[in-house]
Amino acid sequence: MSDSSVSTSTLGSVDGHQVDVEAPVSRPVSVAVVSIRRVQYDFGSGESRTRVLFDVDLDIGEGEVVIMTGPSGSGKTTLLTLVGALRQVQEGSVQILGRELAGINGGDLVRHRRDIGFIFQHHNLFSSLTALENVRMATALRPADVAEMERRAGAILERLGLSDRFHYRPGRLSGGQRQRVAIARALVNDPALVLADEPTAALDAESGATVMNLLHELAGGPSRSTVLIVTHDQRLIERADRIVSMVGGRIVSNVRPKLVVRICEVLSRVKELDGLHTATLTRMAEQMTVEFRRAGETIVREGEIGERTYVISQGVAEASSSESPPHELRAGQRFGRITAISRLPNPETVRAKTDMELFTIARGEFMYLMATDESLDERVRLHYMNLQS
Repeated sequence: MSDSSVSTSTLGSVDGHQVDVEAPVSRPVSVAVVSIRRVQYDFGSGESRTRVLFDVDLDIGEGEVVIMTGPSGSGKTTLLTLVGALRQVQEGSVQILGRELAGINGGDLVRHRRDIGFIFQHHNLFSSLTALENVRMATALRPADVAEMERRAGAILERLGLSDRFHYRPGRLSGGQRQRVAIARALVNDPALVLADEPTAALDAESGATVMNLLHELAGGPSRSTVLIVTHDQRLIERADRIVSMVGGRIVSNVRPKLVVRICEVLSRVKELDGLHTATLTRMAEQMTVEFRRAGETIVREGEIGERTYVISQGVAEASSSESPPHELRAGQRFGRITAISRLPNPETVRAKTDMELFTIARGEFMYLMATDESLDERVRLHYMNLQS
């Protein structure tokens, strides 16, 4: 699904989590920074060989802040280390920042890692260097004059609340302070991609919020950094652009909470869905994608086999058929039939009168929802029975 940029915010919730709901403004689909296809990974060999990733597919766009969550042993950290080229790709394709990582080595591997900021639970700070020196060393990957590198290192440490710890070595810092130094080192060069494994585990609420603010600023700033975080920290999950859940080495859900809230608000106004439980609407929203159409575009044609159904989020459409005069469709109204379910073709031609934002669901996803949600199945079948009677 493709999210939108913001103009105003309200408050909504998904599965009980409060999230900011962003008002839509059309924007192009972001560039894929992470593109993973059919990745499988095994630990061990021979009889002790154990598969930990199964046919994983995942795309992450430029400037996204994505959280990976799931139970211990679900494959999250293994996938994270494959993206960072800290493990070799065994099977499938992992393309990061336009580079294919299968078979990467030597100079290409070094260049790949230079574009990534790594934040792991083990800080790996140099014990003989001060906090400032640890961060200053990382600036050499993006060399500038000495004064500028010193300024960058000091500025990010200050931002993370460590202005009074510049000259302390790791042994004199608390666990949370060492973690913040490691975060500063990872982010000082505004990396194109940030990979973080439980980055706030040792931090108090205030420091954790500061780190998340900094990550969002990188994602939304000139560098358009992409951020992929493995965490169980609810404070971070509630601020994610997208939440990817893994269980048993597989991605079981891939949800944009802000967008899901917006879609649910629109679905709640659709006459044909009136009275359905919020959980049903949420599951439907999670399967929907966003389409933008320009004024004058034809979206569906009368008599054609329908492969998807649409709900209008913004804009106005005109619907017409050989049997009825033209009429307008507005936000909260649905059009387009899925012929495999209804046994009927599209009844009208629908054109965009204005620029439009549409929420849409395809045949396969809708049939899956019907097969797994009895209330939706009954509602849809009753609706089409009434049409045919």
